[in-house]
Amino acid sequence: MRPDLLNPLFQPLTSLPGVGPRTAPKLEKLVGPAGEAARGAVVLDLLFHIPTGLIDRSHEALVESAPEGAIVTLRVHVDRHRPTPPQSRAPYRISVHDESGELTITYFRADKGWLEKLYPLGETVLVSGRVERFNGTLQMSHPDHVVLEAEADKLPRIEPVYPMTEGVGGRLIARLADAALSRLPSLPEWLDEAHRRREGWPTFAEALRHLHKPEEPDTTDQPSPALTRLAYDELLANQLALALVRRQLKGVTSRPRLPTGDIARRLRAALPFHLTASQESAIADAVADLSAPSRMVRLIQGDVGSGKTMVALFAAAAAVEAGGQVAVMAPTELLARQHARSMSGLAEAAGLRLALLTGADKGKGRRETLERIAAGDVDIVVGTHALFQSTVEFSNLTLAVVDEQHRFGVHQRLALSAKGSTTDLLVMTATPIPRTLMLAYFGDMDVSRLTEKPAGRKPIATVTVPQERIGEIVGRIGSAIRLEGAKVYWVCPLVEESESIDLAAAEERYADLRQHFGDDVALVHGRMKAAEKDAAMARFKAGEAHILVATTVIEVGVDVPDATIMVIEHAERFGLAQLHQLRGRVGRGDKSSACVLLYKGPLGETAKARLNVMRDTEDGFRIAEEDLKLRGGGELLGTRQSGMPGFRFVRAEHHGALMETARDDAALLLARDAGLAGPRGEALRLLLYLFGRDEAVRLIRAG
Repeated sequence: MRPDLLNPLFQPLTSLPGVGPRTAPKLEKLVGPAGEAARGAVVLDLLFHIPTGLIDRSHEALVESAPEGAIVTLRVHVDRHRPTPPQSRAPYRISVHDESGELTITYFRADKGWLEKLYPLGETVLVSGRVERFNGTLQMSHPDHVVLEAEADKLPRIEPVYPMTEGVGGRLIARLADAALSRLPSLPEWLDEAHRRREGWPTFAEALRHLHKPEEPDTTDQPSPALTRLAYDELLANQLALALVRRQLKGVTSRPRLPTGDIARRLRAALPFHLTASQESAIADAVADLSAPSRMVRLIQGDVGSGKTMVALFAAAAAVEAGGQVAVMAPTELLARQHARSMSGLAEAAGLRLALLTGADKGKGRRETLERIAAGDVDIVVGTHALFQSTVEFSNLTLAVVDEQHRFGVHQRLALSAKGSTTDLLVMTATPIPRTLMLAYFGDMDVSRLTEKPAGRKPIATVTVPQERIGEIVGRIGSAIRLEGAKVYWVCPLVEESESIDLAAAEERYADLRQHFGDDVALVHGRMKAAEKDAAMARFKAGEAHILVATTVIEVGVDVPDATIMVIEHAERFGLAQLHQLRGRVGRGDKSSACVLLYKGPLGETAKARLNVMRDTEDGFRIAEEDLKLRGGGELLGTRQSGMPGFRFVRAEHHGALMETARDDAALLLARDAGLAGPRGEALRLLLYLFGRDEAVRLIRAG
């Protein structure tokens, strides 16, 4: 039930002039929302597709003084046309001059009639583009803009630069953005007016106009007040939605789960090691939450290898002791299978009935598993997002454990917890997240941190090595396999050679290493079938293959305790969080481990800083803070190169401080007007719709 006022912004892209059936799919892919807000792209998405930079064409230069390689605007007289000779590949040349000197304008494969119209002989024109020196003469190739002197006002003086795709250029996007701006309705202000004025922020509509149709160039590297205003709107919508979800989850008074401790005692007896102090503390937190009258919404945050799975298993034991069922959800099939494997031995020893359910399960086996879950003959179900499909019915789901939580949005969280009337929620992440991002993705969740590694784990020696010395690395690996039976991960960034990015592809590296080591090499990548991946992993685990060549599918959760060497090729291409996750795949046993970061020089400043941080520390929380400084929040959560996943305007490195303000603002708003029924509350409902958080509006209606 979206308010009618917003309907013009939620029209399909094809309602804009010039968007036909051929352009629409490309445009939709470029500007459409990703992740949990995914739906067909609409006019609003075009307004939210903001420029990444500006070109200043306002300064006119003279031909002789135009800086080489820079974009300039020149006022020149058209002297003559020199068309391309027949059967020649030479460009079409147009000679022009101004008072300071001469310039040649060149076009490849252009129409003669069109160019004669664009550059009438004897006329003065304004051309804007990049000036280069070629064979001693100044030239401009394919100018961006050409207008007659009499129509100088048609030349865009400040031009926004948009992210583009094949078939959807910057000019088309600018034209469509202009059409979309004309559909902006007059919206009530949802921000506190005094706060908005104090910050010097424009209104929502003014902010969008300023970004798409700037009137002057940005002279600072700080975000403009317009972008900051929109980032705050987005954070406020996010914090309001999280606060409403939390209120709904916490507000449902659940039947206190009163564990007996019997299964936990059997689990402890079966453990081949002692739990760390922070594991014990996190288990105590979870058991206390389960026993409380209100619903548990807790995050277990621990570095790679800190033992989160054990905490989840003990929380699951407590829920089962109290008569319930538990769902453990992982982001990938590989990880779900691994969780099932790592839990099954202990679960069996403790008398817990465990089943695995993934999207790959079909036919009779799947039917039988579903029947057992519905009948209550399964205590713990491990799976992927397949667990919250409507076909899966639980007998009495009391605890949902979600691993790598940032890959599941608010919608999925609600869908899973809706499987049980008062399901408790325990989420785990191996990504150490700074406070700013914690608030963005989790709101004010209760948090337990695992700060130690299990006893006996040794530090990982990390070295950086240039790509040219790859032969040495292969030689050393050979020795380590011969002398110590070492197991080695070799990580490559891409599956197949891409023409645009010259990277060592996994398949090529696999073939290369097989020349040295024969069948002792296995391969695993994202495009393989689940059975093939499992077979390759099983060979590696069993020691039938000592080298596993992989793409980043092994980044999260793969567990081979006796693997001791990690080679990451093109390490300069990875973000810090990803490098840290990958390194965490070794050093999981009691042997010394090493991580080799192979890089291709020359390194930029950011890449150099990143590799230095990896060499200096294994502390995931320090790495996360450094990553935020170097890169922004997108890479930290492993989804995008810049910005933050699920956010259009927020840049963690610039807008982090706004997060706390937005959270406090949301809390105060709900304390004063819990149903968002007052004038500002009504305006805030519009905000929730605009930023794809309308799930929260349904929660208000549901009370």
